[in-house]
Amino acid sequence: MQAAQWFAEGRPNAWVAGELRVGLRQVEKWRQAWRAGGTEALRSKGPHGRPRLDDAQFAVVEAELNRGPAAHGYADDQRWTLGRVAGLINKLFAIDYTVPGVSLLLRRNGWSVQVPGRRAIERDEQAIAAWKREVWPQVEAPRRTWAPGSVSKTRPARGSGRPKDGPGAGVDTGRR
Repeated sequence: MQAAQWFAEGRPNAWVAGELRVGLRQVEKWRQAWRAGGTEALRSKGPHGRPRLDDAQFAVVEAELNRGPAAHGYADDQRWTLGRVAGLINKLFAIDYTVPGVSLLLRRNGWSVQVPGRRAIERDEQAIAAWKREVWPQVEAPRRTWAPGSVSKTRPARGSGRPKDGPGAGVDTGRR
């Protein structure tokens, strides 16, 4: 819209291109559209090149999604993935959507990501808590006390290296 105002003021294309940081050819296209249709001709017409589903088409997709994946041949896994939804849209309307495009489409229409809980129906929380409290401490190895050690598996540590009866034996250095 700023370009339209400058066109009306008679500013040259090169100046407009420099101010708006766009190419000169783009400004020439804008000026040509402005001459043919005025300021309204420069209004955005939305994103181009992407086919979109209208409300009626999305209602059809939504009805098919509500039927479930099994109704569309996905009997092994009862989840809708973005890839499966893209395939469904392609099958219904011959419109290709990318996986991110399907995600945007669903979010715009009030759908959200649902991750199913992967828990067994037979899961007994009280039995699990009792096992952790009573059995696990017996299974778990006790923690080692501090001792000189080595990260080498081939030469484990054998103590400080001082002779037991040498100088400093039995003296507490205060370092721990």
